[in-house]
Amino acid sequence: MNQKFIITKKAGIYGMIGNIFLLMIKALVGFISHSQAMIADSFNSAGDIFASLMTFIGNKIASVPHDADHNLGHGKAEYIFSMFISISMIFVSAKLLYDSVITLFFGSELQFSWFLVVVCISTIIIKLWLFFFTKKAYQKHHNILLEANMKDHKNDCVVTTFTLLSVLLTLVNIYWFDSIVSIGISIWICYTGITIFIESYNVLMDISVDDKTKDLILDITHSYAEIKEVEDIVSTPVGDKYLVFLTIGLDGNMSTFESHQLADSLEKNINGLDKIYKTVIHVEPI
Repeated sequence: MNQKFIITKKAGIYGMIGNIFLLMIKALVGFISHSQAMIADSFNSAGDIFASLMTFIGNKIASVPHDADHNLGHGKAEYIFSMFISISMIFVSAKLLYDSVITLFFGSELQFSWFLVVVCISTIIIKLWLFFFTKKAYQKHHNILLEANMKDHKNDCVVTTFTLLSVLLTLVNIYWFDSIVSIGISIWICYTGITIFIESYNVLMDISVDDKTKDLILDITHSYAEIKEVEDIVSTPVGDKYLVFLTIGLDGNMSTFESHQLADSLEKNINGLDKIYKTVIHVEPI
């Protein structure tokens, strides 16, 4: 199995284990202490378990090689399942926002507990480890499932830091900040979900390759003196890479063998770019 899929599988499994543990202790301590921020954080962990599960399943499907029915492989599964993750984040954030606003206006029954502090610190440590593990994997493989999990772990570190602050403020009888933090958590989760949704949607709707990569393709193409013009560049996403269709104009007097030899060379050079899955070149005589 490709190293990219192996490391993504590990990220999904580690995420599920860590988040199941965090969900149990957050929910228990949150409901006992009546901390709306901690309860919101526990819902966030429940969403993280779902995200890790989607990462595991989506990665498993995406790792299946191309076959007769799927000539370009199953790479888009990454984006389908990352969209599931984003939708779940948006729904969770809406529920949390509603509960937090109700608590803000009708009062909180938050009771200070050192267990809350311990849970917050434990969460930050676990999530920091998961963030750095996933970030290292993402920087190497640029998998959107890894990116979604990396952002999620980073968000959790920030969210839980504010939860810890709201707990400590209760020592000086400031209780309203707990609901404010919970509202902030809800908005943060929603924003992250929308960002991931848009990125996944763009790929599933066959967004074109970015301008930087297109410029690199043109630079490689123009390095061939025999190519008189580039008539068209069409691209479509395949997982985290792109299938590129390129139409070039060559001297009409060039032999078929020579024109195909040049096209093969150009395809090989373009395929060497990081974001290119495969290049198909059509030759037009001029």
